[in-house]
Amino acid sequence: MEILAFGVQADEKPLIERAFLGLEEIRCLDVFLTEDTAPIAAGHEIVSSSVNAVLGAPVLEILAAGGTRLIAQRSTGFNNIDLAAAERLGLTVARVSYYSPFSVAEFAWTLATAVNRRIVRASNRTRDFDFRLDGLMGRDLHGRTAGVLGTGKIGEAFARIAHGFGMRLLGWDVAENPACTALGMEYVTRERLLAESDLITLHVPLMPETRHLIDAAALKSMKDDAILVNSSRGGLVDAAALVGELRAGRFTGVGLDVYEAEAGLFYLDKSLEPVEDDTLARLVTFPNVLVTSHQAYYTRDAVGQIIDATVRNVADYRVGRRSENVLVPRA
Repeated sequence: MEILAFGVQADEKPLIERAFLGLEEIRCLDVFLTEDTAPIAAGHEIVSSSVNAVLGAPVLEILAAGGTRLIAQRSTGFNNIDLAAAERLGLTVARVSYYSPFSVAEFAWTLATAVNRRIVRASNRTRDFDFRLDGLMGRDLHGRTAGVLGTGKIGEAFARIAHGFGMRLLGWDVAENPACTALGMEYVTRERLLAESDLITLHVPLMPETRHLIDAAALKSMKDDAILVNSSRGGLVDAAALVGELRAGRFTGVGLDVYEAEAGLFYLDKSLEPVEDDTLARLVTFPNVLVTSHQAYYTRDAVGQIIDATVRNVADYRVGRRSENVLVPRA
């Protein structure tokens, strides 16, 4: 029976097809799973969704009515899925609980160093054969303070890189990570971390209690020359409040791989359409802001692990086996 995979990127398609070869028949679609596209899944028992699918009750109801029984999401985060509705409709839901933390941590560092050393501006200039250094001065990160909000596997990987840079480490989480304390990380309150850090990076899940973790008050408490990086979930940062601080001339740089209203925008070509999101339109105009399209996870290593886990999730569903990836078990 054919599996239908939504939101498959061109680089991802051959990896998915190779992983399922000889195991399951799978059809890859480049369209994302939405209320408009969900009817396509009619007759497919298993559907695989991507990170930017919005699986609220309306979408889940369409899938269930069409015969879908398993949603295998190819991501770790699941704040986009109405789990209560899925359970009510008898849908099994599985995710990928683990993939390479280095992919995200390394990309977060890429954003941090890019905005610090004005790499995008420098690259744009040299393409025009403008080799001046005006406006390109960065600063050493060695000896400065890195604040890591969320010290799980990704936060730990980021902290190890920061330690290699010779940075002082501050951490904030519900529980201390012994590997981070071994690096010399000091766990402090969120308020102290924001006030003392030169580089702040977010590696916490998006939940009701973490939505707008970086709100207007948090932004104002940061150093004027701080660097802020978010490669976790867009809803952690109040983007409108961030625009206000940037307009006031604050922050050395901001690197955002995620955006709170990215659904319906990221992974799509909107270059020929009017810009409807005023906040995002403002963000990308600031010379000290770098916005990328939720690509921190997008390495061959991490995507390969995500696909392998998805294959296992389908196999587990077939035999009624439950793993740590299952969010809503089979009825």
